[in-house]
Amino acid sequence: MRITTPLTLSTTAIAAAALLVLPGTATAAPASAPLLPVVSLAAERVATADLVAAAKWGTDSPIDDPAREQQVLDTAAAQAQRIGADPDEIRRVFRDQIEANKIVQRALYARWTAHPDQAPTTKPDLNVVRQTINRLNTDLVQAVADSTPERGTALCRPELAVAVTEVSHEQHADLLHTGALVRSLASLCRD
Repeated sequence: MRITTPLTLSTTAIAAAALLVLPGTATAAPASAPLLPVVSLAAERVATADLVAAAKWGTDSPIDDPAREQQVLDTAAAQAQRIGADPDEIRRVFRDQIEANKIVQRALYARWTAHPDQAPTTKPDLNVVRQTINRLNTDLVQAVADSTPERGTALCRPELAVAVTEVSHEQHADLLHTGALVRSLASLCRD
């Protein structure tokens, strides 16, 4: 159900890497990608936006759902506190996850409005999709907590760019989903 664009993956991956690496950071790519677990989970979570959009399309359910968003943020912060992670930091990361998901949903809505023949003809069960999102959220809180040392170094952004490039390549992500993935990770590095 993903939107494809005429841009090639290599162009998309390069664009993602360029967005993540700040001027003046390391000039060579790191030998490993310690942030890969976080990026992989974030990419999975971004991919759920397609299903959420399809489930909401043509219904009264809005893309913006402040009550659900608050529930996600509160649950993630509570989990962070239970495992000894910084709840405020987790809230920032999850705010980015939510905003990235909405970017995809809005783009799909715009696409389907302009091209009704491309709109979904079946609706996934939103409660089932949310169960998947909840599982990913739990795993993502743990992965973010586990990556705390890496997220505080000067190499965080270059390592993040490598991980985004690798995951985008593996998933054959289009420009929309790669851009949303980059947005979902905006607060990950603590610089």
